[in-house]
Amino acid sequence: MPKDNSIKSVLIIGSGPIIIGQACEFDYSGSQAARSLREEGIKVILINSNPATIMTDPMMADRVYLLPLTVESIEQILEENQVDAVLPTMGGQTALNLCKEAEELGIWEKFNVRLIGVDVKAIDKAEDRELFRQWMIRMGIQVAPAKTANSFLEGKEFAQEIGFPLVIRPSFTLGGTGGGFVHSKEDLDEALNRGLQASPIHEVLVEKAVLGWKEYELELLRDANDNVVIICTVENFDPMGVHTGDSITVAPAMTLSDTAFQDMRNKAIAMMRDLGNFAGGCNVQFAMNPENEELIAIEINPRVSRSSALASKATGYPIAKIAAKLAIGYTLDELQNQITKTTSAYFEPALDYVIVKMPRWNFDKFKGADATLGLQMKSVGEVMAIGRTFPEALQKACQSLENDAIGLGNYGKSHMKGEELIEKIKTPTWDRIFRIKDALMEGVSVKTIHQSTHIDRWFLHQINDIVNMEKELEKHDLESVPVNLLKDAKKLGFSDLQLAHFFGNCEEDEVFEKRKALNILRTYKMVDTCSAEFEAKTPYFYSAFDQENESKVSDRKKIIVLGSGPNRIGQGIEFDYCCTHGLQAIQESGYEAIMVNCNPETVSTDFDMADKLYFEPVFWENLWEIIELEKPEGVIVQLGGQTALKLAKRLEEKGIRIIGTSFDNMDIAEDRGRFSDMLKDLGIPYPKYGTAYTTDEAIEVAKEVGYPVLVRPSYVLGGQRMRIVINEEELEASVLSLLKHLPGNKILIDHFLDRCQEAEVDAIFDGENFHVMGVMEHIEPAGIHSGDSNAVLPAFNLSALTVTTMEYYSEKIARALNIKGLINIQFAIKDGNVFVIEANPRASRTTPFIAKAYQVPYLNIATKIMIGANKLTDFTIEKKLDGFAIKEPVFSFNKFPGVNKELGPEMKSTGEAIRFIKDLRDPYFRTLYKEKSMYLSK
Repeated sequence: MPKDNSIKSVLIIGSGPIIIGQACEFDYSGSQAARSLREEGIKVILINSNPATIMTDPMMADRVYLLPLTVESIEQILEENQVDAVLPTMGGQTALNLCKEAEELGIWEKFNVRLIGVDVKAIDKAEDRELFRQWMIRMGIQVAPAKTANSFLEGKEFAQEIGFPLVIRPSFTLGGTGGGFVHSKEDLDEALNRGLQASPIHEVLVEKAVLGWKEYELELLRDANDNVVIICTVENFDPMGVHTGDSITVAPAMTLSDTAFQDMRNKAIAMMRDLGNFAGGCNVQFAMNPENEELIAIEINPRVSRSSALASKATGYPIAKIAAKLAIGYTLDELQNQITKTTSAYFEPALDYVIVKMPRWNFDKFKGADATLGLQMKSVGEVMAIGRTFPEALQKACQSLENDAIGLGNYGKSHMKGEELIEKIKTPTWDRIFRIKDALMEGVSVKTIHQSTHIDRWFLHQINDIVNMEKELEKHDLESVPVNLLKDAKKLGFSDLQLAHFFGNCEEDEVFEKRKALNILRTYKMVDTCSAEFEAKTPYFYSAFDQENESKVSDRKKIIVLGSGPNRIGQGIEFDYCCTHGLQAIQESGYEAIMVNCNPETVSTDFDMADKLYFEPVFWENLWEIIELEKPEGVIVQLGGQTALKLAKRLEEKGIRIIGTSFDNMDIAEDRGRFSDMLKDLGIPYPKYGTAYTTDEAIEVAKEVGYPVLVRPSYVLGGQRMRIVINEEELEASVLSLLKHLPGNKILIDHFLDRCQEAEVDAIFDGENFHVMGVMEHIEPAGIHSGDSNAVLPAFNLSALTVTTMEYYSEKIARALNIKGLINIQFAIKDGNVFVIEANPRASRTTPFIAKAYQVPYLNIATKIMIGANKLTDFTIEKKLDGFAIKEPVFSFNKFPGVNKELGPEMKSTGEAIRFIKDLRDPYFRTLYKEKSMYLSK
């Protein structure tokens, strides 16, 4: 059935600010859907309150509304536009719940708008736990014994019938919010209360827990003719009991027998066909008893999800793009495979490689959080790695995490012995996989570990291969290591840094030179959806130690953009937005754009964003081999946040050109001592400060600059480990903790200006001309991290003189640092005096926000200036903002009951929203202003 021509305009609902459980994968699906519908000549209208997204760019849709995701906003849009249909499956749980609310209020009916992709009945059937259970029983598919409760008493009665351990699952919630395990009578009351409160309809499912069963997920697409295609089967490394968003996952499924796989396929396809009115992407989860392969259905999500973003990147099959076309009436056999361009979309992808996804946690930001993993999702981001074998992909994933791991092992090595380790790995925690490896190193058997963790023996044997290789390598040094052993080690994913560590007394570079001489180098393989059965045309590569290199180097001039790695607090989707725009600007300036990144949720790792995509860890060794192969004009490190900046020094040492501001000038801005000397020379005021390497030095410095003081390490992101202290005792404690976690780091001690205002300037400098993008004033006082403050653009309470002074200082600093591209400078204003707190010589967290508020493509302009293609004078910049724009931080504290919610110099928010107001009399602004220092902490 070809496309439905009665649909001329579609409203896409986005997912709002980033919270745990709903991250930038929905920006990826929303952008894909918008592009897909516009290809078909359909007018796209988009609503999302998150300014850091690509989908809210003017180039993505015909009309973009940056409004709060409420029924009132939906009504406003429907009054202003002729909308034929709404597509709610691209914005996660937020969009589905909003859609359902609008349906209940009769809004869709009133404006004669129909739902496409899914109808409310199908949403209810999948999301309402009791309806789902009855539907499964009717279809003859097993589910865990369970009952639904709408009150506390009902819940208690059912719990007695079913027996412990139990699971409490609230209806209509996201990322497992409010869910949990109950192992005994004592925990039941609290868990029931929490679940009933978390569910918008106050309903929970009390279910028998199948702990220790294996967990699988299938990603499927279905069209209006009931054709169903399975895109990807994903296996969870951790057994049932850990939320899939917190599990290490592997694709394709590794330990599934053929009969069990067929059984699972048939059940999933039957579920898809029986869902009701539905066309698009769907995710089905099963649990399997490893003893007898008995299957039970856990849930079905009638929308694109975190797993579908992963499956799209893992297979090269753009699920959201195809799902959008199915929603407007196309069938699978009418659409073509986007990668081969010759096969149909009804052709199931085949993989000749292994994918490993690892979550990234931020427990260090949540003091007192329970680090046990369970039904509530707690990770803030994820990485994906592609390898020829499971051990290789697993080690590459560890190298991508941005938490100092250089592979599996050698990481935060615990000093526990066998017995303790066996006890420790019984509970799932974020570092369990590292501890399993430690246990194997200690000689604990695979059988014992399997009994403690219920992780499949196949995975444990694979990790044991890594352990045996490590023991073998430790017998050699760089001179004596046999060539074949070195080759096998690289094939198992060991990094040069790990090898240098095993051989002792040699550097990472020496290991690289040795294997280069022996010709043990990476080759690049193409992700082609079909195991090389048909010719593919995508420039999407991963590395392997294999014979043939499939990455053909062109003779065009090339520029590499370094991505920002996994989402984490302090470094989120904003930097992905910057990278995506950077890629576009590079292409428009006539260069070949090459992207290096490892985050599967992002738009920048979409296979048709860059001219070439290397899906690799943003890790020195992987980057260096790509540079040796591609020989680019230079590398851009300004757009990928701290991840990319950290590699600037190595690039400089190797003589690779850093595009934009030079490494030395970036170092001046990042190094407190050099920066303050520069400010002194320029005659710009800054808070008194000093540096120290020991506690005694720190006490001396603090006496000199005067309490209260701010204590922090150099080169960090999101205010990591920053503290405000008011006396010697506190100072000693915080310096000791810093030295323990970051040994050898220089400690900075600034005089803390309390009770003062904070503001920041974002600007562009091209070597001659200086342009202020925006001056933002924080509503909260100084002392709260800028990422956690509500900020107003333009400034609302600063005198004209103060603003002029800030702009004047900013230009002086930009000239002194010879900035090419972007700079962000933070100020404190006390008693009318302006002090400079810090400068960031890169794209900042607020760049996308300012670009959206003023409707100016600032990242495009800045990138063209960095590569030297244009000067500021080549652009006419016209700021369009009527009134003020407010950037409000969004927190995910609800995932961590019992954590203190105080704010301070260390960043804790996971996302942000934008809010436009006409003037300062707006009640919304007045409430914010009134409550501004509610949660101030040290």
